[in-house]
Amino acid sequence: MEWFKKVLDEDWDITPAGGLTGEAYFAKKESKQLFLKRNSSPFLAVLSAEGIVPKLVWTKRMHNGDVVTAQKWLEGRELKPVEMQHQRVADLLHKIHHSTELLHMLLRLGKKPITADDCIHSIEKRLTANQIRHASIEITDGLSYLNKYLAVARQQKQTVCHGDMNHHNLLLTDDNQLFLIDWDNAMIADPIADYGKVLNSYIPKENWKNWLTNYGVELDNQFLIRMYWYLIADALSYLAFHFERNEHDKYEELLVSLRELNIQMRLL
Repeated sequence: MEWFKKVLDEDWDITPAGGLTGEAYFAKKESKQLFLKRNSSPFLAVLSAEGIVPKLVWTKRMHNGDVVTAQKWLEGRELKPVEMQHQRVADLLHKIHHSTELLHMLLRLGKKPITADDCIHSIEKRLTANQIRHASIEITDGLSYLNKYLAVARQQKQTVCHGDMNHHNLLLTDDNQLFLIDWDNAMIADPIADYGKVLNSYIPKENWKNWLTNYGVELDNQFLIRMYWYLIADALSYLAFHFERNEHDKYEELLVSLRELNIQMRLL
């Protein structure tokens, strides 16, 4: 935490905020509270201006080139899984996926759209490198579906996507504001990569049509093929990730999930 001494005076009480990078901290001084992070993307400023993340208070560049950002700390809680069904979640995702400001900023930062072809090529390359491309029937079936329905997966134009849609990343403040935080995985891709995960993980199937109507999308067979295509692609990517980290329990759990996704695709 030495670097904070260069941006804050000694009266601030600083505590780690957790996370994988160890680059985020809470800072408190009397009634003032900030969320500090080192080397956040410049994308944060646009997210703040759009009201998608808590307000950006200031940005400071250090002598070594590091950038420290401070956001307003808001009291609140993460959404409960059942609350992912609420209209507000659909509205927030719709706003993100249809924002030209967010899209233009990511493009300016050098982000390139990730196509379905890019996705399948990356997965096949990674599975082959790890020598698990033919390790199980779940993997071979999953790859078979990705290739079979690639033409369907190409149909949607790419938008800004969060890339890690789960209830832990949705902050509901004590004054009833909803924010989507942790944008480290932001990408330009098919928006179904976001709301497909929400449907599959949180929404009962009998409510899918209603939730999608609230979002602004029609549920049909082509939609379901595209959704399961991206869910299978995501599962295969994480299989390789956990294999590389020798996380065998998580690898086996994902195989079970992949088996279920393959079954759902087979039923279409």
